[in-house]
Amino acid sequence: MTKKRRKYDEEFKKRAVRLSYSSERSVQAVSQSLGISSGLLYRWRKKYTPSGEQTELSQEQDENRRLRLRLAELEEENDILKKAAAFFAKHQV
Repeated sequence: MTKKRRKYDEEFKKRAVRLSYSSERSVQAVSQSLGISSGLLYRWRKKYTPSGEQTELSQEQDENRRLRLRLAELEEENDILKKAAAFFAKHQV
């Protein structure tokens, strides 16, 4: 059977990161108490600062992802318009 992938909300991630920085326990101990893997907590620590805010790198990655999606949408629209222009140019008499 495949393992079901759990999704965690942003607030849980932020609280976990704050806890990992403020606690005297190791990251592995904190992750075990939360029921998540230590690798996942380390990834969240890269994304959020000790105060729970997004890091600058994380914000840039989100913006980059958003811009790539927008670029793909615009390229698709452009292709549709090119095909429509060719169709109407061919059928004009």
